[in-house]
Amino acid sequence: MRPLQHLPNNMSTTSVSTVLSGISAANERLRASANNIANLNTEDYRRERVEAQTREDGGVRTTVTKLPEPGADLAADVVDQEASAYTFIANLKVLQTQVRAEGALLDIHV
Repeated sequence: MRPLQHLPNNMSTTSVSTVLSGISAANERLRASANNIANLNTEDYRRERVEAQTREDGGVRTTVTKLPEPGADLAADVVDQEASAYTFIANLKVLQTQVRAEGALLDIHV
């Protein structure tokens, strides 16, 4: 996959922004679940929860909150990590596909 700084100039900034916001949201979920697991045995630790909302421009906005009550939920955090990793990879694949499609359009010779 080509680095982002080498994206074709005509690539839709909205679609790239949407994909990047999805990657960022997945990263935030990974970070929060890793933090929750790291603090599994910390007394009175309140787990972090990441909520995602759709933005008007089609992207994703995340909000991190602390749960009101302390307590660990290792199973939920491991599942969050797995789901976040798959979401991260899926968004990267979308970006890769878009870069290839845009590149193919630019390679058409008349």
